[in-house]
Amino acid sequence: MSGEASANGRASLLTAITGRKVHVHSSGTFADQDLPFCEAVEIDGVVLLSGQMGVIPGSLRLAAGGVAAETRQMMENIGATLEAAGLGFANIVKATVFLADMTEWPAFNAIYLRYFVKPYPARSALGTSGLALGARVEMECIAVR
Repeated sequence: MSGEASANGRASLLTAITGRKVHVHSSGTFADQDLPFCEAVEIDGVVLLSGQMGVIPGSLRLAAGGVAAETRQMMENIGATLEAAGLGFANIVKATVFLADMTEWPAFNAIYLRYFVKPYPARSALGTSGLALGARVEMECIAVR
């Protein structure tokens, strides 16, 4: 089953289970990858974005250049997913950030702040002992219409 077909099947299944219309959104960033998750799911105007990392679209390769480069690419990937859902960064109400090394917080935050204006979304940050693909940073978001 293709990624789009499986996403549509998942949305149909969730709609049947919940009795509410569920949409699956994809920017195509991971179109050629066989991953066990979708980029975003929407129900009742709430869009839940899966954790995004700084991977080059169409691949599972991280942007070269450390946490700053990964953060820039991650934010662009998040922007593409939001755009696929007809939204933008202003629609984000909550972000959860995972950093492989909390000492890289200032470098991450400098890039992050370029994408938001006050009032900023609610945000949590966690240090981890490791992220998929050896990433330095990952962020998941909740957005609303």
